[in-house]
Amino acid sequence: MTITIRDMHERELDSVLALNNAAGSTILPLDMARMRALAEQSAYFRVAEADGHLAGFLIALRENANYDSLNFLWFRERYPEFLYIDRIVIARPYRGLGLGRVFYADVTSFAEVRVPALTCEVFLEPRDDVSVLFHGTYGFHEVGQQMMPMVNRRVALLAKQLCSYAYVRDTYLHGPTASLPSQPWLAERAHAPSPMAARAAGGN
Repeated sequence: MTITIRDMHERELDSVLALNNAAGSTILPLDMARMRALAEQSAYFRVAEADGHLAGFLIALRENANYDSLNFLWFRERYPEFLYIDRIVIARPYRGLGLGRVFYADVTSFAEVRVPALTCEVFLEPRDDVSVLFHGTYGFHEVGQQMMPMVNRRVALLAKQLCSYAYVRDTYLHGPTASLPSQPWLAERAHAPSPMAARAAGGN
């Protein structure tokens, strides 16, 4: 089996949405409008492709995203800069193969040259011990808890400090060039304009 982690293509949103809504109780369902808005706001939206099939995805947002998630807003009130993992989904046939760790290694590599902290949450009611253990072994620490009123479930808010960021900030972001080196793996994700934005700009 060959697995590739790559940027999501807009034509794949239907498949991503279906995968999201089939994930079970640990992932909140979305409609297409909400999924499209999330895609447009995301800083990181990558998929795992296994032999031509969509095997999973991870979506993460920067602190300046226009996003109304209570958990995202909790972090924005307390952290000036961060990357927030909104959701990660692995398709059932590909669970247990380590794809979650591959995604987290990839999103950490993306985050540590941009922000000092990587954040997320896990459900505590019912307690998702697999997710709690996974994040704990990956260096996340609980920094708070809150109730999600729309589902009446408590979550733990988690953060991981990215020790490489201080060096990147001082050497590059605040250094002589004020930017990262020009390398494809360091480039920001290109956001395709929404149909509404394209029409406003005079597109067809």
